[in-house]
Amino acid sequence: MDRSPRVGILGGGQLARMTAEAARELAVEIFVLESEAGSPAGQVVGADHELVGSWRELSDALRLAELVDLITLENEFVEANLLAALIERGTPVLPGPATLRRVQDKLLQKQTLAARGLPVPAFRHVAKLDDLLAAGRDLGWPLVLKARRLGYDGHGNATVAGPGGAGAAIAQLADARSEGVLDLYAEAFIPFVAELAIMVTRTPNSQQMAYPLVETVQRDHICHEVVAPARVPDEVAARAAEVALASVEAVDAVGVVGVELFLLADGTILVNELAPRPHNSGHYTIEGCRTSQFENHLRAVLGRDLGRTDLVAPGVAMVNLLGTRRAPAAPRGLERAAAVPRAYPHLYGKREVRPGRKMGHVTALGDSPEDALATARHAASLIEW
Repeated sequence: MDRSPRVGILGGGQLARMTAEAARELAVEIFVLESEAGSPAGQVVGADHELVGSWRELSDALRLAELVDLITLENEFVEANLLAALIERGTPVLPGPATLRRVQDKLLQKQTLAARGLPVPAFRHVAKLDDLLAAGRDLGWPLVLKARRLGYDGHGNATVAGPGGAGAAIAQLADARSEGVLDLYAEAFIPFVAELAIMVTRTPNSQQMAYPLVETVQRDHICHEVVAPARVPDEVAARAAEVALASVEAVDAVGVVGVELFLLADGTILVNELAPRPHNSGHYTIEGCRTSQFENHLRAVLGRDLGRTDLVAPGVAMVNLLGTRRAPAAPRGLERAAAVPRAYPHLYGKREVRPGRKMGHVTALGDSPEDALATARHAASLIEW
């Protein structure tokens, strides 16, 4: 090939933006498909590499396919049948439709992992109210009711304290188009002592590499902070890596996969969820690891050797910059935050602030995880919206 490889991304948000930034070092051209011009990724790749359209529409995805050598994803909500149609027309897509089918349906995801003997919370399919009541009797109350598809950042989840709240929880999550047939499942409520995550990168020839295990701090189901390495015993970290690598193999993913885990008081590790693309819990890798998750995602889908994943400092932390009100985005204090030693602010270029919306993040390096977290928190506090 006489020219640089061309990779298309279905989606133009912050994950595509940071992937495009990583692509520069690899001499890879990025094209994105997003619903509005000037998307976060479009601001990086330029107007001539940003297609305006819907990544849910095959006709728009085909326009992207005409420009690139392969297509990858920014989120797991693209229909697997659309990806299969792109492949049938000659454009490679990684991760592929079979992986998406296993992962985007969270009940099927859990069934796939459980069939491999991997540790997951106890779960039950819920197609009607009686199923939820039976799950409560079998698994115990409280339990967590979840939508099988399209849930993120707490959307699509409801904690059910007991039989009296079952009807309201179903009404909250039921799709108006379901006509009485529910697309839900229930999981046992897990009394975890920490939420952990690992980014795993996997190539088409099944080479796999795991990033360090990290601790995540979630509030209202939204990630607020990430600390690396996780402050857990070595045997827990080793078990978590083993489970994460096996989980990614189970769904036959290619590229980066975010593996979210629960740690129980007795040291048990359970898989919470998989995300088959670069993940918020891995943003710290841009400055914190030898090779970022975004660069390794591109290396993986292009079939290149993977880069090293070890930390560059004894401690690394990331703090998300979340919106607290609804207003046009007008960030202040970025220069002050950037002047904090060993702190690295990233803004995503979103035009509107909304409560809980991820507007950027700050990564920091430190002599310990606690030192890095203190620095990241300080720098983040200097940025106002």
